[in-house]
Amino acid sequence: MVRVLFVAPFLLPATLRFVGAAAGLRGVRLGLLTQEPADRIPPALAHKLAGHEQVDDCFDPQELAAGARRLGQHLGGLDCLMGALEQLQVPLAQARELLGLEGMDAATAENFRDKARMKTVLRAAGIPCARHCLADSAHAALAFAAEVGYPMVLKPPAGAGAKATFRVESKSELEEALAFSHPAPGRELLLEEFVVGTEYSWETVSIAGKPVWHSYTRYIPTPLEALENPWIQWCVALPRQRMEPRLAEVEETVTRSLAALGMGTGLTHLEWFRRKDGSIAVSEVAARPPGAQITTLLSQAHEFDMLAAWARLMIFGEWDPPPRRWATGAAFLRGQGSGPVRAVLGLKQAQEEIGELVVEVKLPKPGQPKSSSYEGEGYVVLRHAETDVVVQALMRLVQRVRVIMES
Repeated sequence: MVRVLFVAPFLLPATLRFVGAAAGLRGVRLGLLTQEPADRIPPALAHKLAGHEQVDDCFDPQELAAGARRLGQHLGGLDCLMGALEQLQVPLAQARELLGLEGMDAATAENFRDKARMKTVLRAAGIPCARHCLADSAHAALAFAAEVGYPMVLKPPAGAGAKATFRVESKSELEEALAFSHPAPGRELLLEEFVVGTEYSWETVSIAGKPVWHSYTRYIPTPLEALENPWIQWCVALPRQRMEPRLAEVEETVTRSLAALGMGTGLTHLEWFRRKDGSIAVSEVAARPPGAQITTLLSQAHEFDMLAAWARLMIFGEWDPPPRRWATGAAFLRGQGSGPVRAVLGLKQAQEEIGELVVEVKLPKPGQPKSSSYEGEGYVVLRHAETDVVVQALMRLVQRVRVIMES
């Protein structure tokens, strides 16, 4: 019996799905460490847990280690410390070192979490990626802008997804952003060259440092464009067959990227661009399960539980998914207005046109508040044997359906 501690600061629905997947594995004795009291755990999950420990701050490695020791005594020892949240990866690694547990170490976790450090490591390894600067002053930021030109992308060094990421088009816009953010030592701002092209993700499963499986998705349009234009409905498409050219080059670049960053065993989510001239550029890499419903798309495409497969990978170092049978895609329904949701239009027409392709749906509900996520107020997942059918249906869906918010 493997004694596992799952760290989940907040018991949100998406997080509980990951905890439940780990708790459902045979041969696992699972404890849950969280900032939430035990009465917040759904009863269906609570009876699968071997223990629960509450701490004040799951992002403090000392607290994590102390809570793990207490819960480990109840479990009869501790073999594995894990969590799905990107912001947890460094504290988890630091706690592992304090506890003497196997798994990703702190230096490697920093390579994946600190985006400026990541870019430095990748560029030193000859990986094509956008030029960047970790600016600790307005002067450094303006000097970098003078070197690479506009537009540029500004983001926090330890960002997750596309949150707090935006584009500046001119010196005046950069100066306005700097006046607001006041970069300084210890409070740096990450600036990147703006890469123009089609954006994709590349998911890789690695075991003991060796990539053993991969998949890719295409973003339509890019998440940054969706953030900048709240009216845009955007999609993620996961093909059944390799549809894009020159993917061998991408695979080789990803393999070198993961080796440079020090990946051992786990699932990584790498975002990359295909420029208009055909060249590629790595955007960033995360050592955790992907967002944007990609785990759902993979589950539907392979007809298996991707979350349980990830948990088995992290706990037992095993990976054996069934073949891919379907192309899948997710359309994100984003409200037009400041919210809350007033109405959802076009559903009947969309149902008539593509209803037979729908395998999962979360529709926005009247009165629902405006989401803070670029994923929007709801989503629809489609599936078909032919990739082109899925992509065309996604386009029809986002053209038909409109989420109207209160002004």
